[in-house]
Amino acid sequence: MRSVRVKIANRALAPGDRLPSVRRFAKIMSVSPSTVVEAYARLEAEGIVRARRGSGFYVTGADLPPMLLAEMGPRRDRDVDPFWVSRQSLDADPSVLKPGCGWLPADWMPNIALRKGLRALSRADEAVLADYGSTRGSLELRRLLIGRFADQGISATADQILLTGSGTQAIDLICRLLLRPGDAVLVDDPCYFNFHALLRAHQVKIVGIPFTPTGPDTSAFEQALVGENPRLYITNSALHNPTGASISPQTAYRVLSAATAHGLTIVEDEIFADFEPSLSPRLAILDGLNRVIRIGSFSKTLSASMRCGYIAARTDWVEGLIDLQVATNFGGPSPIATRLIADVLAGGTYRRHMEEVRRRLANARAEVADRLAALGIVPWIMPRGGFYLWCRLPDGHDSTEIARRCMERGVVLAPGNAFSTSQLAAPFLRFNVAQMGDSRVFSTLGQVMKRQGCE
Repeated sequence: MRSVRVKIANRALAPGDRLPSVRRFAKIMSVSPSTVVEAYARLEAEGIVRARRGSGFYVTGADLPPMLLAEMGPRRDRDVDPFWVSRQSLDADPSVLKPGCGWLPADWMPNIALRKGLRALSRADEAVLADYGSTRGSLELRRLLIGRFADQGISATADQILLTGSGTQAIDLICRLLLRPGDAVLVDDPCYFNFHALLRAHQVKIVGIPFTPTGPDTSAFEQALVGENPRLYITNSALHNPTGASISPQTAYRVLSAATAHGLTIVEDEIFADFEPSLSPRLAILDGLNRVIRIGSFSKTLSASMRCGYIAARTDWVEGLIDLQVATNFGGPSPIATRLIADVLAGGTYRRHMEEVRRRLANARAEVADRLAALGIVPWIMPRGGFYLWCRLPDGHDSTEIARRCMERGVVLAPGNAFSTSQLAAPFLRFNVAQMGDSRVFSTLGQVMKRQGCE
């Protein structure tokens, strides 16, 4: 009875679904058929299932609880639950230090250009200020993206690009289009923790692929294709979150070849691409937007306040995604956001801004790595760009406990197992080097580690 209730709560069984036959469920549960008959009878008495003569037992939906994502899937320690980790950073008091968050400090952003753009928007047509966004989003911004793609060797048309409310919404729409509850989805292990949260909302099976300094472990990837028959693989090829690694040409070729052979669709998240000093291999470039869907946003480079993401994919898929965006958002992203982003991207301001950000990040990575080394904390790799350092703690230290104690002292960290499907990343912490200018980060971390080492 408990097993049936859990499946209903997790939406693995929906109203109208047929329960396994008595004999099959008895075999699954390793009990006698009479025990299953008794369980089904009690569930029927409670109104949770109903019997249909000669057909079996069916879920009624009478006892269907609210969809609480935090209670779906394997239970995790609160400090590594993706929802709790996100809340710690998003809801933190301004006085709290956030070396575990996933964005640049506000004073690193192109605020002068943004203010100039906002002043220009005050003189824009009334439709820009008051109307809904079009279903595909701003043609001007889509054309700018086409030009950026062309510089990388990707030929795309305006009909292949859909602007969305955010990068997260882009993935959500793709999941709505291509996935059904129970489908298998491959993710890197470790990967961005909100991938876990979003996929839980879509009630799919999450399969982790060990991640190496050159990309996903190709042997494990190929084995998962055979054993799990997945529908999607979601990844960052460039400046991977949380590790900072970028895929190698050899790994990219093997991943794409295996995906093509098995009919797998790949979602390649480009959100950190502009932090690279030079272009690294891309699955979308090799594939030409056939089985690879490119997504991205401007939250990390321009403004997380002006939310806008994008999807670049096959035209037939984009048509389906447009309908889903209309159904869930009634139109594309805010015309105010897309106009502002297009204005900044169109001029030379954005290029100069990113050059300065890359320079500052290179200095910060080197300085933070040296200061962490003094605490015995060592980067897994030294990334070629971006603001993350994925670091291993000294033997005997657990990142979850360290993060918990640092939070008590006003310092938000990102423990390794928040990113790990296998929960084997306890010795790791993800640091945002741009958020570590305050020496209290290092002193607090040192004090907590010393106390944990003594215990």
